[in-house]
Amino acid sequence: MTVPAAVGVYGGGRMGAGIAHAFAVAGSTVTVVETDAAADAARARVEKSLAKAAEKGVAVGGTVTVVTDPALLSGLPLVVEAVPELVELKHSVLASIARSAPGAVIGTNTSSLSIDVLAGALPDPSVLIGLHFFNPVPASDLVEVVVGERTPSALVERAQEWVRGLGKHAITVRDSPGFASSRLGVAIALEAMRMVQEGVASAEDIDSAMTLGYRHPVGPLRTTDIVGLDVRLAIAEHLERELGPRFTPPQLLRDKVEAGQLGRKTREGFYRW
Repeated sequence: MTVPAAVGVYGGGRMGAGIAHAFAVAGSTVTVVETDAAADAARARVEKSLAKAAEKGVAVGGTVTVVTDPALLSGLPLVVEAVPELVELKHSVLASIARSAPGAVIGTNTSSLSIDVLAGALPDPSVLIGLHFFNPVPASDLVEVVVGERTPSALVERAQEWVRGLGKHAITVRDSPGFASSRLGVAIALEAMRMVQEGVASAEDIDSAMTLGYRHPVGPLRTTDIVGLDVRLAIAEHLERELGPRFTPPQLLRDKVEAGQLGRKTREGFYRW
């Protein structure tokens, strides 16, 4: 087995539960940390995901336990942070992991925030590496391994091995705004939104242009609904600050987020779910 025998995941939302699922299927004993208010939902999310895998004949070699005390991460060799894309929140969580699991490698599941900025919350920045999983984690084949200025090459090699142990493909990216996947994905999605805003074509037809014409498995607007319009907006605003006006969010995106049309999780975005 090329994944650690025991792994921690801090955050039991959709992404955290998916990451826990992936490691459990690969044989790891996984400890998920969640708040008191969200622990039951996280536990149900993981159990449902693993039950579906078992129904499909997937062998689950490991286990998942949901806890509320970060101190239970003590002694684990790897802890993956999977909380929302807010620098202050991630700083707080990363510092908590460093206190609870000294000596652990810490992976951050950020999709766009700087690894070097996040590493500023740690006593030893060299233990942090980007492990950007994709939603839904169990079905996705890709993980971005994001390398900061202080990330040692030996840790990069270990992270690539862990990704292979999960049955996924690793791409290695230097720490830069949006990395590779978010930068490209958001650029396409924002242009698709501008086309809807300008009345060029319907969301359905724009997506069909990419799925049928370019063989993308899912169109950029449907993907936006799955990811969450609020998440796309936050990433676009971050990229606009870092890379300039080519990532300025269209007004249509701002309007939908303000109206609470966040995509699949609210049952309405560019599509009705």
